[in-house]
Amino acid sequence: MKRRNVLKGLALIPLSGAVLGKESVASPVSASAGLESASIINKPAFMAETNIFRSIGVEPIINCRGAYTIIGGSLELPPVREAMEAAAHNFVQYDELAEGIGQRLADLTKAEWGMVSAGCAAGMKHITAACVTGGDPEKLIRIPDLSGFDKNEVIIPLYSRNTYDHAVRNIGVKIVHVSNAAELEKAINPKTAMIYVNAVNGSFTGQPFSLEVIASVAKPKNIPVLIDAAAENLTIPSVHLKRGADLVAYSGGKAIRGPQCAGLMLGRKDILMSAWQASSPHHGPGRDNKVGREEMIGMMAAVETWIKRDHDAEYKTWTSRLDFMAKRVQNIPGVKTAIEHPEELSNKHPTLRIFWDPAKFHVTAYEVAEELGSTKPRVAIGSRDESDGTTSIDIVSSHMQDGEEKIVADRVFEVLSRKRNPKSDVMAAPAANLSGIWDVDVKFFSSTIRHTINIQQDGNWINGTHKSQFDERSIGGTLEGNLIKLSSTMQRPGDRITFYFSGTVSVDKMSGDIHMGEYRTAKFTAVKNTAKPARKKVLVPKGPPLAT
Repeated sequence: MKRRNVLKGLALIPLSGAVLGKESVASPVSASAGLESASIINKPAFMAETNIFRSIGVEPIINCRGAYTIIGGSLELPPVREAMEAAAHNFVQYDELAEGIGQRLADLTKAEWGMVSAGCAAGMKHITAACVTGGDPEKLIRIPDLSGFDKNEVIIPLYSRNTYDHAVRNIGVKIVHVSNAAELEKAINPKTAMIYVNAVNGSFTGQPFSLEVIASVAKPKNIPVLIDAAAENLTIPSVHLKRGADLVAYSGGKAIRGPQCAGLMLGRKDILMSAWQASSPHHGPGRDNKVGREEMIGMMAAVETWIKRDHDAEYKTWTSRLDFMAKRVQNIPGVKTAIEHPEELSNKHPTLRIFWDPAKFHVTAYEVAEELGSTKPRVAIGSRDESDGTTSIDIVSSHMQDGEEKIVADRVFEVLSRKRNPKSDVMAAPAANLSGIWDVDVKFFSSTIRHTINIQQDGNWINGTHKSQFDERSIGGTLEGNLIKLSSTMQRPGDRITFYFSGTVSVDKMSGDIHMGEYRTAKFTAVKNTAKPARKKVLVPKGPPLAT
């Protein structure tokens, strides 16, 4: 079967009473109509007990943060959902489907080839596998054991290290850091499989170690360059491929508003064919990253829809929502607002910032964000403290639904206009002196690990060191009465984990909970180590050694 025939067969399935044309799997829509649901969300509708999430005890959220995976990414557009529904009605041979979609994406994006993966990170993992194996299945099934491989190193500029480069590291490659073109030139060797670049400031055109500079060093040596543009708007042709990258990775469930569990990979056909070979349904290291035919067709439909969308009209809608909310809270004396407009492609949406003096309002932006996120109707917003002493919340409207701006405006107005009493700066006297070494048993979901905390206490204030199984770092916090709060942060290239301890103490014991951000929670119990350190006099030599 020819790859074109696969798509022609799918194109005959009726969607919402219409038959799709053979050139598109997305519903025929105008540039600005038919892409969004016509329904308006109001508070009674949002709070309806019939909501499918409430049926299992989960409270839904109004998204004023942006396309964050942890709250669902973005909302798939109707043409995407319709295409996915159409794909659910037939079986298809996946390799034929991948080739048909690869060519269609190439036609749409003007890239050499395209591939749909089970999310952006999965696509980066498959591309790394492709660059390591060259499409050789004997190598593929040995991953992550790369012993004996011709290529097993990936070079990453230091500015590109981030939590998502785990996708690259999952293949088992050795990571080599570089900071400039000279270091890159020196680092490239016969074992270099790929260069990974994150589309952040350091990679921008005109920067000393930009993508263009990296590509100029890599291309003569035939080293593929992959750039991670997950949260960016899709450009056609991709600006990154024009700037010298061989491959670019986009998230399907962010700006493009395709399936949340899909990624869009564009670039060199030879590498993307090997990357597809390294992904499900094929066995090997990518079998656990399964992408369904529905997501594959839905991702393609999202790209088709992207081309039809009136992006200027969408941006004006997002700005009008922010204008509405800004006017609502500007009626509160002491509140100021500003709408910021981004210049870069990543997270390209306007943001409303609402400022106030926490000393006068007796509440911080963090406290407002916590209240909005934990009480009904739940609203996800950002918060920050400003250098001038004010505090502010951030509201993003690009992933809100029509009508939700009224719910959010009312909630923010109510919280900020509420009268509060000044907070007392007086801290309760500490119930104990905790100075010393503490043996801490941290109970995770499925294991208990011994940590050590060395505390130096000065009244209510605590400082010291926190030693875990693989790291040692500073720790600090407070003891008010018998309530203790501590935090320590483990940092390494590409990763950051903060441990927030909260609990109660006695003279020689303490226990409570640990909040670890995206890694959920743990519990701890700690006992003061009463062992006395060994005492030993130091004998200092009077001269150089007389023997070795």
